[in-house]
Amino acid sequence: MRLWLKDSERRPDPLPARTDARKALFVGTLVWLVALGAALVMTRTAPGTSGAASAPGTGWWLWCTVIGVSLGIGGLAWVQLRRR
Repeated sequence: MRLWLKDSERRPDPLPARTDARKALFVGTLVWLVALGAALVMTRTAPGTSGAASAPGTGWWLWCTVIGVSLGIGGLAWVQLRRR
């Protein structure tokens, strides 16, 4: 096995594969939307009761899902712009 080939011995590089990332981004954004709904339900508990998300130090759950949805929407916009 040789680690270095001369340029004349090399095969041409393959063409880049065409992919469609819109489906993956769409599904990922939907998952983040479901997580956002769950986080909102957990933080909006009935008065006088304490939900799991009302404990100190769990406010980041809501912001994490908001950022995930925002990045998903931004990614969808970017992919759509790149397709044109």
